[in-house]
Amino acid sequence: MRIGMVGARFAGLDGVSLESAKLAEALARSGHEVVWFAGEVGPGFAPAVVCDAASFGSPANTEIERQAFGGGDQAVVRAMIEVVAREIRNALDAFIDEYTIEAMIVENAWAIPMQLPLALATARVVADRGLPTIGHHHDFSWERVRFSESSVQDLIDEFFPPALPSVAHVVINSLARDDLLERRSLTSSVLPNVMDFESGPLRGDGGDSFRRIARITPSDTVLLQPTRVIPRKGIELTIDLASAMDGHPVVVITHPDDLDAEYWARLNARAVELGVDLRLVGAGRDLSSLASAYAAADLVCFPSLYEGYGNALVEAVYHRRPVLVNRYSVYVSDIAPLGFDFVEIDGEIRRETVIEANRIVAGGTSVDEVTERNFALAEAALSYSSALRVIERSFSMIDGP
Repeated sequence: MRIGMVGARFAGLDGVSLESAKLAEALARSGHEVVWFAGEVGPGFAPAVVCDAASFGSPANTEIERQAFGGGDQAVVRAMIEVVAREIRNALDAFIDEYTIEAMIVENAWAIPMQLPLALATARVVADRGLPTIGHHHDFSWERVRFSESSVQDLIDEFFPPALPSVAHVVINSLARDDLLERRSLTSSVLPNVMDFESGPLRGDGGDSFRRIARITPSDTVLLQPTRVIPRKGIELTIDLASAMDGHPVVVITHPDDLDAEYWARLNARAVELGVDLRLVGAGRDLSSLASAYAAADLVCFPSLYEGYGNALVEAVYHRRPVLVNRYSVYVSDIAPLGFDFVEIDGEIRRETVIEANRIVAGGTSVDEVTERNFALAEAALSYSSALRVIERSFSMIDGP
């Protein structure tokens, strides 16, 4: 089956792009062909059609978002949306015809209202054509304060997400599934973040290249935080842990994209105050550099305050590394019940946390046994095979045209 992947952006290290790429790879292995349609497309997403009007950052969309969530006149905003939606629809119709698209997966365009015209255009195309479609929703409007009030709330209620007979809905955690049923009376399946556990990670260099780039010495203890520098990632907790540990812990953050400058300044000030060696070293733009970063880690720290699921957490298990994790809500509801053995915290670093972290970085057979057991648990629940089962079951539940 030829499947069109539709979204505003498939590029960079955001969760939607990462999970869409993995899902496409899983589909391709199963014999499906994936073609991309978006406002912005990065390397690795091909073949693709780029529609500038569907991007987050187009001048028209920037103005629509500003007015839609900033008190703009309803009639004016709706007129602006309709103009851009018609342009996107024309491009999407041409895309479907040119590539003979048999089904679509809409990636987050019906969940977070950052590209209102794209949502309308896509829903109308699907409704008119009766095209079997999965709406893959990563985060909803009601999860963000900035989208709590809008001058076009009726459109958000109708299209985020739409209730159409040819659309099945897939969400990334059970809390979102329950919310979608309560708020929109729409049933959905859960597709968590996945990795290619069937194949396993690339055979890497044991972390040598990352240690060299990050200027890490043999005596350093590497506390790897494989996240972006934004407040909800809880990086201050990793700094607190480092300040209390034995030896010379180095906190290394790997994703400089979308860096929050004010937050980064606060983190640097905290690190200086506590005498912690804090570094920002880009990694993860290709599989080999990502593998080297994880291999260099003595402990992967994932102290996020909240997540839709937790891509970096799954990556750490995939690369067989020990993990410290904060018990954010989705972790408690969806991940902890799988039985993983992690160092868990509840929003603060306690004395027992430090003792356990020191024990882990000291190494030993027991740590290897834990990471192997965690890998096996994830292979059963968070693999490409499990993702395919969710997608194929969702398509089978769609009413025919």
